[in-house]
Amino acid sequence: MMVRVTATVENVSVIGTGYLGATHAACMAELGFNVVGVDIDPEKIASLSAGDLPFHEPGLPELIRKHVQSGQLRFTTDLNDVGAWADVHFIAVGTPQVKGGTGADMTYVDAATTTLTQAITKDSLIVGKSTVPVGTAARLADLVQDTKNPGVNVSLAWNPEFLREGFAVEDTITPDRLVVGTTHEDDENVLRQVYAEALGRDTPWISTDYQTAELVKVAANAFLATKISFINAFAEVTETVGGDITTLADAIGHDTRIGRKFLNAGVGFGGGCLPKDIRALQTRVAELGLDHSMRFLDEMDQINLRRRKKAVALAFDLLSQDVIGKKIAVLGITFKPLSDDVRDSPGLDVAARLFNAGADVQVYDPQGSHNAAKRYPRITYTPTLDEAVTGAELVILTTEWDEFKTLTPENLNNKVTTRRIIDARNVLNPTTWETANWTFTQLGRKQPEGSI
Repeated sequence: MMVRVTATVENVSVIGTGYLGATHAACMAELGFNVVGVDIDPEKIASLSAGDLPFHEPGLPELIRKHVQSGQLRFTTDLNDVGAWADVHFIAVGTPQVKGGTGADMTYVDAATTTLTQAITKDSLIVGKSTVPVGTAARLADLVQDTKNPGVNVSLAWNPEFLREGFAVEDTITPDRLVVGTTHEDDENVLRQVYAEALGRDTPWISTDYQTAELVKVAANAFLATKISFINAFAEVTETVGGDITTLADAIGHDTRIGRKFLNAGVGFGGGCLPKDIRALQTRVAELGLDHSMRFLDEMDQINLRRRKKAVALAFDLLSQDVIGKKIAVLGITFKPLSDDVRDSPGLDVAARLFNAGADVQVYDPQGSHNAAKRYPRITYTPTLDEAVTGAELVILTTEWDEFKTLTPENLNNKVTTRRIIDARNVLNPTTWETANWTFTQLGRKQPEGSI
């Protein structure tokens, strides 16, 4: 039996208070709902209740503090606290890559769904937001019906998230589209209430089935990864035959069928979504007997990894194949700017490879050093850019923070030992640096004979 809309949605719970869950909880409060965030980690709950975040996301700490102080948002470890209270429950727990494999680990989603359903004692709607393999929602819908308390109407919808790290609050409050997978119109109407403000701004609303809703997120990430990999594959060509990959990207980006976004050649993509999601998608389609349909994703993954190796190879070339004891400044080790996320970070990978080869690696990142130090504690992380580059024989820019994009030769001339720089994100002006007598290298540009 499905949920029937009998009253206005007022109370919302969010199960899981990591990056997605904490953001969604704060934004639901901002949209006017009473919200409770639930997590099994008491330290995380205590931190969020104090308005402190265990990760960096612009604007989110202020939003959480605002609504915690107003009483509209609170956090708890007790699922029973929301089972008789919330009208809508969002599941926002993680789906990491399984250890030793490539598929998505569904342990947390399954556990959250089961324990939540057992705790629910009033008619309500469970809404999945986690990124999951296709077929998960249908399986969980059956689980909900098998687990729910007698006499209580509970149903399931799927509503994938499309958050960009660094813009998560904006993407939740003013999304570019809303996708909902349901099996009954009444469940869709519940979510129309939840997202009434966005719908009032004519935000596109895509109502579909479970399977399509699940696939939309992974398809979007696979497409973005494909664009990045495509331009990086052409960078491999321009490095060999000549040409400028940035100009090439600008030229094809003027074609409205293609567009310029995500055509930035460089050291490749990383983070907790794109690499994990394309690998999980490969695993899932193989389980469905359709591995041939997504075989190109494996090559995309390989192109991405080759870009990291290329940056390291350029460093070896510039240092005459001897990096042992050489001071190398690596600027940026988060996978993207406006984040402290170092998961599958190209910059951190490059820094680790050079450190393992014997280089004296000095890393500076505006936000990511703390997380990076947990993974590679022996690398040196400096608190300022000046400390990282002072005495450096080579500088490598691996994350396009604004602080690095505005660098000029004058900023570094009197600090480095040798004027060599690898712009692994293609964000600096070659003429500016070459005119200042720097050995300037970018990915996707053919190097002059004898220059390295």
